Amino acid sequence: MKKAMPIGIEDFQELRGRYYFVDKTDFIRQLIDQHSKVTLLTRPRRFGKTLTMNMLKYFFAIDKEKESRHLFDGLAIERAGASYMSERGQYPVVFITLKDTNALDWISMQAYFRIFFSSLFMRFRYLEQSPTILADSKKFFSKIIDRQASLDELSYALSFLLDLLHQHYGKKVILLIDEYDAPIQQAWENGFYKECISFMKQMLGSALKSNDDLEFAVLTGVLRVAKESIFSDLNNLDVCSVLSSQYDDAIGFTPAEVEKMAADLGMEDRLPEIQQWYDGYRFGQAEIYNPWSVINFFRNGEIGDYWVNTSGNGIIREMLQQANDDTIQNLQSLLSGASIQTAIREGVIYDDIGEDEDALYTMLLTTGYLTIKSRRRGIGGLICELMIPNREVQDIYRYEVLNKTRQGRSMARLSNLLDNLMQGRAEAFAEGLTSYIRSLVSTYDAANKESFYHGFMLGMTALFVPDYIIESNRESGYGRFDLAIFPKDTKKAGVIMEFKAAASEDELQTKAEDALRQIAEKAYDAEFQKRGIMNVWKYGIAFCGKKISVKA
Repeated sequence: MKKAMPIGIEDFQELRGRYYFVDKTDFIRQLIDQHSKVTLLTRPRRFGKTLTMNMLKYFFAIDKEKESRHLFDGLAIERAGASYMSERGQYPVVFITLKDTNALDWISMQAYFRIFFSSLFMRFRYLEQSPTILADSKKFFSKIIDRQASLDELSYALSFLLDLLHQHYGKKVILLIDEYDAPIQQAWENGFYKECISFMKQMLGSALKSNDDLEFAVLTGVLRVAKESIFSDLNNLDVCSVLSSQYDDAIGFTPAEVEKMAADLGMEDRLPEIQQWYDGYRFGQAEIYNPWSVINFFRNGEIGDYWVNTSGNGIIREMLQQANDDTIQNLQSLLSGASIQTAIREGVIYDDIGEDEDALYTMLLTTGYLTIKSRRRGIGGLICELMIPNREVQDIYRYEVLNKTRQGRSMARLSNLLDNLMQGRAEAFAEGLTSYIRSLVSTYDAANKESFYHGFMLGMTALFVPDYIIESNRESGYGRFDLAIFPKDTKKAGVIMEFKAAASEDELQTKAEDALRQIAEKAYDAEFQKRGIMNVWKYGIAFCGKKISVKA
């Protein structure tokens, strides 16, 4: 047994030769049995999509027949029987990955695609000598290699390549496209979304729609982009998303696979930690661990935020930028380990994120920042109960929330501010909070908006997760408190806060006293007593622009 962990290894042959191997080849059997003309598998980044596609290339590719002859010995696909193994090495295969797309504008993206297709065609340069291919086709082939093709010509390059391979081998082609939506995400983030969508629509449509050269195609990506935007009229598309039961355990590690890894590597005692930090995803009916984080854990022997360093968190930043009262409430629930309920619409487009809250949560689900706890059929689609899957992803939220709150200030200063809050040092807390408000908040943003300060306090208190439960606008006693911090250790003190907006600075002290009196009169500490928490610091906090008053 090889114990070296395959960090960043995406070549199936290299993996089999030198590294610890988790056998996922049953996916090949499933694909042979039930593949559609075009299958789209959507999974979060760094979950092993590229390696999975590379495995398919080695199994099916006619030009890899000699290399793959013993590559699948003893694996699940061989045990499935000779009829499955007879498919090995029988098809021309085109395997491309778009995950390395990195362009800040449309001009750069066009240059990228010219280089990309030139390199791709170089791999098949033997077609220039094929007696079955016409001279004019060979000239166009050379034009693409020389990077002389126009953008319109380039958009047909993939379809053209399938046609040539079909002519040369006399067999239809298997097309594998890894991270098909990476250019689209780049375009969305950098402001050339429409131009990119137009190109991708033509490129993919010509290769996938009613193409007699195509045996079948498998695409992977993070998001199912709406048909209207890219897969227009592609009626043969079978989407296998994180909601689908088909192929649900093909990508990512199952509990049984992680348990076997732990046993093989002599680390069974660490399974509870691994589960808490990296488990929690549900794809279809399958429970799935984050494979990238699990492999890194077994390599380093310690818990770490491995995924956060490889998967851009732009979608969470987008969530924070457009946060309203409901979003803040949902964030508090999620950070406390609770779930939220929302409609899920898989056919979204990136432009929907800023316009539709459901689209935002759909994105968070498909990109791996949320997972499904339960679901039911609702009007027009699914109503899903969503939660943060594990401790690692919870840390990502905390980091982004805190980063937005502290705005470059040291984490130590924020930690000291919160220590004062939890210890009941009202004067020191007020002084520190005033300093933050003065430097971070514009008067326009802050003026008489309790919700603004509510969100601001959420950002600070995110530092306490997972030792405390943060709740807001919850019924307790005879009303609803604004914000409460419940310690999970009942011997520790809790905190309850009531916010008031003052019309003028002269009202600040009175408003803070009113807020503190309201906590007592409404018996907001009843919920603490119910949970067995006897010590509670109570704060009345009044805001007016950048000025505050705190009574404790």
